Amino acid sequence: MKMLIGENWVESPTKLPVLNPYSGKEVYAVSCADTDHVQKALQSAELGKEISRNISPYDRSEIIAKVVVFLKERKEEFTQIIVNEGVKTKIEAAKEVDRCINTLTLCSEEAKRLTGETVPFNAFAGAASRTGYYVHDPIGIITAITPFNDPLNLVAHKLGPAIASGNAVILKPSDFTPISAIKLGELFLEAGLPHHILNIITGPVSNFGNTLITDPRVNMVSFTGGTKSGEAIIKAAGIKKVAMELGSSSPVIVMDDVDIDTVAENCIGGMIWAAGQNCVGVKRMYVHDAIYDTFKEKVVALAKSVKLGDPDDANTDMGPIITSEAIDVIENSISDLKNSGYQVLCGGNRVGNAFEATLIEGNHDHPLNGKQEIFGPVATISRINSLEEGIKASNDSPYGLHAGIFTNSIEAAFKAVNQLQCGGVMVNDSSDYRIDMMPFGGIKQSGIGREGVKSAIREMTTTKIACFNL
Repeated sequence: MKMLIGENWVESPTKLPVLNPYSGKEVYAVSCADTDHVQKALQSAELGKEISRNISPYDRSEIIAKVVVFLKERKEEFTQIIVNEGVKTKIEAAKEVDRCINTLTLCSEEAKRLTGETVPFNAFAGAASRTGYYVHDPIGIITAITPFNDPLNLVAHKLGPAIASGNAVILKPSDFTPISAIKLGELFLEAGLPHHILNIITGPVSNFGNTLITDPRVNMVSFTGGTKSGEAIIKAAGIKKVAMELGSSSPVIVMDDVDIDTVAENCIGGMIWAAGQNCVGVKRMYVHDAIYDTFKEKVVALAKSVKLGDPDDANTDMGPIITSEAIDVIENSISDLKNSGYQVLCGGNRVGNAFEATLIEGNHDHPLNGKQEIFGPVATISRINSLEEGIKASNDSPYGLHAGIFTNSIEAAFKAVNQLQCGGVMVNDSSDYRIDMMPFGGIKQSGIGREGVKSAIREMTTTKIACFNL
């Protein structure tokens, strides 16, 4: 597969194989960019930002709407690409394509809603002859860096808002899952997006360094990935805008007034989606003492029933882990927990290129509680005696992306919403619930800024004030 630079699809002599994580076999190969490719992409984006800002909101909306039409027509193709290069089952991949369609539909609509506001200058003494307003101006060139776990929809969450708001984008997709991004780029061009607005660079960053982050022509870096990488990007970026959606260790609190079967299914579903390679997946369960033993028995049984296998098989519940090295990290994290007193209730084993659904029991106030993100189908379960204890344990973490609470008490729900330290609280849903229109992002080490179409557009624009002295 070629890179998109300027007006051309560009091939390099050096190729990066793209492997199917389940089989380990090469399914695609992409070109590897070098420093010259990156410089040409930056030069192209310089042209693209001027072209993009001068396209009317109506025309931007129409271009994105055409992408939606094309994506609907090619849903099966994109579903299969996600399965081939990624970690999702076919059912999960199809749902991701549906979400991408929703995301881009929202982008098409929001492109026509870039409204400003009048400013009453004449409401102040000595300014009777003045009036004005502010508008949201495109920020310019955006470097967008996307991860492997949602290889299509998370690309759409960066490209869609950036183009809707009149910017140029240099996209760097994950080395593990670049094909979904390239194919989506093809749809944008097919829909009539002018050349230079979108450039796509592929291959290892080690080949071309951090120029896409440090170059002064780049006005913003939008990154989704691990916290350590995000911190390095922030340090390198200098004085430019950054939007970071980073790691997490998402908790759920389960109170004693819930339907145990329903909540247990919710929690396990949130734990195993995309084989746990999900930044808002359920990683910690804090369960009220009154139902703890019954709930534990239920979730352990559900976890044991999860079927691993070929993601192309409709009977498979959970697909592979992205690499063998990633499984090593999961195993090491579990070993750390076991060595510090946690007990593995079920799972804990590598199965080929997959990993069993794993539940680990430990005290809610254990020093390792919530301190690490295990990017796999692994969650801890702990006993609590009160809502306050659950909130305190949930907050005792360097992360703060999403949390969930299951309760039939409106008072408990509001208390949790008010006191949980995170970017989103899901009441009677697992922590991994998300729709693409809502503001999405974290606090603490889980990120800076917000995604979600409308919120992302605001991040990708600057407020410009106009004052008229008449």
